[in-house]
Amino acid sequence: MTDTMVRETLKSRLGFLLLAAGCAVGLGNVWRFPFIAGLYGGASFVMIYLLFLVILGLPIMIMELSVGRGARQNIGKAFRTLEPEGTKWHIYGHIGIAGNYLLMAFYTTVTGWILSYLFATFRGQLSGLTPTETEQFFGAMLVDPLSMGGWMVAAVIIGFLVTSIGLQKGVERVSKFMMLSLLFLMLALAVKAMTLEGAAEGLRFYLMPDFERFLARGPAPVIFAAMGQAFFTLSLGMGGMAIFGSYIGKERSLPGESVRIVGLDASVAIMSGLIIFPATFAFGMSPEAGPGLIFVILPNIFNQMAGGQFWGTIFFLFMSFAALSTVIGAFENIVSYWIDVWGWDRARASWINCGALILLSVPTVLGFNAWSGFEPLGPGTTVLELKDMIVSTTLLPIGALVFLFFTTSRYGWGWDKFLAEANTGRGLKLAAWSRFYISWILPLIIIVVFVRGYWDLFGS
Repeated sequence: MTDTMVRETLKSRLGFLLLAAGCAVGLGNVWRFPFIAGLYGGASFVMIYLLFLVILGLPIMIMELSVGRGARQNIGKAFRTLEPEGTKWHIYGHIGIAGNYLLMAFYTTVTGWILSYLFATFRGQLSGLTPTETEQFFGAMLVDPLSMGGWMVAAVIIGFLVTSIGLQKGVERVSKFMMLSLLFLMLALAVKAMTLEGAAEGLRFYLMPDFERFLARGPAPVIFAAMGQAFFTLSLGMGGMAIFGSYIGKERSLPGESVRIVGLDASVAIMSGLIIFPATFAFGMSPEAGPGLIFVILPNIFNQMAGGQFWGTIFFLFMSFAALSTVIGAFENIVSYWIDVWGWDRARASWINCGALILLSVPTVLGFNAWSGFEPLGPGTTVLELKDMIVSTTLLPIGALVFLFFTTSRYGWGWDKFLAEANTGRGLKLAAWSRFYISWILPLIIIVVFVRGYWDLFGS
């Protein structure tokens, strides 16, 4: 096909690995993972989380990359290219891209929060605040639609500015810089946190399994929480990995590349805990603070720390890189859809979608202030939580099942073609014996994740 022959490609293997990892690495790793680990007992949760990354996340990632590389197209067109004649798998390609829009319609708002805190910490606006004043600072940000909207717009413009420059010069180059900087900043922060007086107790909580705590919390809630975190942190099921698979050659097998991407993703999550838990225990804070851990508890910790303004700025800079790397990856998926399916040029696709994403994100911003009376999922809930429920609880597991059945069923692309594509190139191979697990056991695990998500939302 002509469009596949002139398709853009990534410049280097390192660029592919860091870009794919950057898309996977995001606030799920550096914000959600620490507070979920804190709520569910520390080390015991971490061990189960790592297990599910391997048995749940890794196979789906191989499938997504295989579909992308096999078709060398965005999922908006890839399913149509690979599906048997007369089937309708391609319908999900458009649904998956719609999921990317919906994800970014709330993720950019939270990214704006991070950028706002980076700016405020750099200027010293959080320095010297009491715990109550820090909480009030966060609350004041949420009720100001102009300020929060401005930071959301900044996040959207940064993302689409990078995609408009080009795949190699923009997306690959900036993502490599962000990911390498993120890893360096995390290392510096982890060393600082682990050398604080009293940090040893936090390390013990995080790294030494306490099965009494595990049993006290209840094995089932901890296992379900770890399963959900492992699934959602990689954001699989909406073509985020397939697009990067479409940009690479066949020199390396995809199971080996997937292991490296999952390893980078897990490393960032683990290192975020090495920053947060030692610091939390060193200053007598609770590791079970929940979502407020990043925006309320940590600023209080930095206020008590020598050189706190500097370390706080470094922390929110690393958080900004983590959030923006995901934004850029998702925006590239959206832009490539309009290039592949509709024949737009990159600049047009970037800037028209920039305006569209700003408009789609406005309800998320207003949900915390002007539209706060709209509580779609019950008292205290917001537009953000509604969008998150549709994406995380619904589209991600359903999308993962679509990829799974498409790659294993004879009514889809089929196991033999999938296995041949996945194993093409040097490196780790997917064993033929894994077919039983992938075809029969893995779907059950994903269905459990799906049902559990709705039970947690609406069950009694």
